[in-house]
Amino acid sequence: MLCVSTRAASARTHFLSSSFTATATATATASFSAATLKPFYYKPFKSRFHPSIKMLSSSNSDPNPKPSEFVEHVVLFKVRQDADPSAINAMVNNLNGLASLDPVLHLKAGPIARVRSSSLSFTHMLHSRHRSKPDLGSYADHPAHISVVTNYVRPIIDDVMAVDWASDDITGSVIVPHGSAMRFTFLKLKEGVEESGKNEIFGVVKGIKDKFPSIEQLSVGENFSPGRAKGFSIGSVAVFKGMTELEALDSDSEVANEQKDKVREFLDSVLVLDFH
Repeated sequence: MLCVSTRAASARTHFLSSSFTATATATATASFSAATLKPFYYKPFKSRFHPSIKMLSSSNSDPNPKPSEFVEHVVLFKVRQDADPSAINAMVNNLNGLASLDPVLHLKAGPIARVRSSSLSFTHMLHSRHRSKPDLGSYADHPAHISVVTNYVRPIIDDVMAVDWASDDITGSVIVPHGSAMRFTFLKLKEGVEESGKNEIFGVVKGIKDKFPSIEQLSVGENFSPGRAKGFSIGSVAVFKGMTELEALDSDSEVANEQKDKVREFLDSVLVLDFH
């Protein structure tokens, strides 16, 4: 899709952000084209994961699936500087309207509160949660979703990036409470990083929740849509009660620096965004 829809400045909550962000490289930037938007439609899901996608009916929908049973979907947009404010509002409103579709467990779209990156400048994002990869495919193929992308998104954006991962070992509801603040972190690994290196990174990121009690939920996983992720292969989202709790952690970088040092050798660049 749009995949514009949870396990993991110089601060504690940077989650390997502020120090890593300095390593961000220009290679993270990709030119925007119609080909960039094509992955929104999630066709790879049909051939790779499921031969045919059946829409999830509301009668089969479980509003509180087990934490291990859902997929995170994040789409980042860069809105054109000359875009009319009314067109931007229409894009956001219509994206949020997709929350009513059956394959969607949670969806929220809006402006990004803060971007911690020296090379990427996204302005808006969409975060959604789905029961499974096939349900994410059903959402992407839904006529309502395609209509929103065609009529409200494509005409006003210059760039897009999307990352998807399966949740793993998290607690709490898949529905992010109203008023919550979220910090999304995307990691681009150096070439040649082996599985042992990835496992070390996952261990460090997943362990962050134990070190920062204000994190109410942490989701982390490996991206399974590499074609539209600009090289970022690991995604995480930390959920806080509100922006006050998120920003409060930015005053202490000691623990964040300790965690960063454990995996610095594996990272090429890091993108961190705050969303409220």
